[in-house]
Amino acid sequence: MQHLLSSFLLSISNNVDNFAVGIAYGVKKIKIGISGNLIIAIFSSSGTYGSMSLGAILSKFMSANLANLIGCGALVGVGIWGLWDTLKTEIQKKKRKRKSSHELSYNAFIEKPERADLDNSLFIDFKESISIALALTINNLAGGIGAGLSGVDVNITSFLTFVLSLLAILLGYALGEKFTSRMSGKWAGIVSSLLIISIGVFEYFK
Repeated sequence: MQHLLSSFLLSISNNVDNFAVGIAYGVKKIKIGISGNLIIAIFSSSGTYGSMSLGAILSKFMSANLANLIGCGALVGVGIWGLWDTLKTEIQKKKRKRKSSHELSYNAFIEKPERADLDNSLFIDFKESISIALALTINNLAGGIGAGLSGVDVNITSFLTFVLSLLAILLGYALGEKFTSRMSGKWAGIVSSLLIISIGVFEYFK
């Protein structure tokens, strides 16, 4: 039951960014197709499965206590780094020192969602969704390794990540389209980072 809670929290954390991206596309009225949403969910869950499996494999070469300590420490570290990186990015924006527009990151898609719509069709197809899927997946790999080390269930977390990814994109788009508001990369990063830190602390003291 305790690991199930961690799986659920990690899945939410993995998909906060997907929700923010969905809102950004809803605001711009750039629709993400069913195939595009599926490929994002497949990439997200596969990345979660792969990174957590790697963490689980590494844990076999050390004692359970050491693996849990390293895994929880990695989760807290990833969360703290995420907070720092988010705040640093916001400061850079205010100083107009933006990162390259060609950077593969979910922040880039939140700030300029139209960059993935290569044919300007206001529709993200299968091919165009791959760059979004990669950006969202890369952002979650480190936390997945830490979760795998600390013993969070790989299969349950991957399944929940897949389901919540589909829902996050759909709900985010619907909210963005209806209310023409957006969740900034700053808040997505903060919420996701705090959830990862919470999982690390919870798994250590459970």
